[in-house]
Amino acid sequence: MNHLALFGGIPTRQKPYPAWPVFDDNEERALLEVLHSGRWWSGTQAYHDRPGVEHASRAAEFEAQFAAYHGARFGLACATGTAALELALKAAGIGPGDEVIVPPYTFLATASAPLLIGAVPVFCDIDPRTLNLDPARIEEAITPRTRAIIPVHFAGLAADLDRILEIAQRHGLFVLEDAAHAHGASSRGRRLGTIGGAGIFSFQASKNMTAGEGGLVLTNDPELAELCNSYLWAGRKLGRPWYEHYRLGWNYRITEFQAALLIEQLRRLPEQTATRMRNGLRLNAQLADVPGIRTLNVPEWVTEHSFHLYILRLNEEEFGLGRAEFLAALGREGIPCSGGYSSPLYRNPMFVENAFNANGLPLTPPGHTIDYTRDPERCPVAEQACKDTVWIEHRVLLGEPEDVDDIVLAIRKIHACRKEFRQAAV
Repeated sequence: MNHLALFGGIPTRQKPYPAWPVFDDNEERALLEVLHSGRWWSGTQAYHDRPGVEHASRAAEFEAQFAAYHGARFGLACATGTAALELALKAAGIGPGDEVIVPPYTFLATASAPLLIGAVPVFCDIDPRTLNLDPARIEEAITPRTRAIIPVHFAGLAADLDRILEIAQRHGLFVLEDAAHAHGASSRGRRLGTIGGAGIFSFQASKNMTAGEGGLVLTNDPELAELCNSYLWAGRKLGRPWYEHYRLGWNYRITEFQAALLIEQLRRLPEQTATRMRNGLRLNAQLADVPGIRTLNVPEWVTEHSFHLYILRLNEEEFGLGRAEFLAALGREGIPCSGGYSSPLYRNPMFVENAFNANGLPLTPPGHTIDYTRDPERCPVAEQACKDTVWIEHRVLLGEPEDVDDIVLAIRKIHACRKEFRQAAV
């Protein structure tokens, strides 16, 4: 504890944290079964050993299992989380010129998916206590063109869906939950992704369940489910001939290999979620009295927090170090960490330079203009979050309690030895 590892001291943590993804012989067996079956694709025509006999696909099995675990009627698996957002929005009737309210503190896909179907993302600021969409700011973002809201359950922490759904109902808006971080998380006992009109999940490499890539739409609406299935499957219609197409769609199917992996990953999810939540809440409790460290609020409606990320906020003046110095020191103490997003979405060149219009997408129909350079003044909380947040990966929370305690020890050590930065600068 006498010296920071950054300046030659002994690191607090000297062994690695759990690796990600987690897999064993079960995943290997599942992949080999698909390989040797020769049935690598989930389209029904690929599953005929003899006329009139079909074999259930792994994709269909995974869709049913994932939907059942989350308490939804329908699950539609697809290629990516971005594809899932596109499918759900299009199936909900969102199209060119429609406005979709999104938070600016999230991955690009939450805003690019509306653009990819010709709709207009409108950025609304976040709550500083949760980093989720702030319901108090939503109505000021609503215009006569608004058709949908996409609340993101950021880091796996449930957004305030009660207030968001009440606003949406009054204004006749579709609510699409972006649950890309929230596998197995819940609000008031209901799994996230099943509470709005639809919810989407991602199975990209960093997510709490992964097949390297993949996505899924959950919904309780049979009509929306049928449309999603058609859009992801080249506009086909269930029960109709193979080469009969009813609407312009994509080819967004997942493979049987991905589905086989995800079936095994889903079996691990309950225990992993419980471990992450236990360790995440332990961290919150132990960091509560460290000067300059602010943990995110876990509101009373949160039943299960998936802790896709463990996020803390650093008050540089109170802690006595800048964030860049803090991140450098924490990393050298053996704690994997990052600063997360360097800027809100609207500061990306594609928004600042209106690059989507140059690509021919119908963002601004006649009489409709939007200037994203004005968003910094509308989203000060998101601006600040990009300056003071510290992210720790969810795999770190899969260890034992003493592994998590090392994070606390490292942060306390950095605070106690913060003067070493000034001495090193002399």
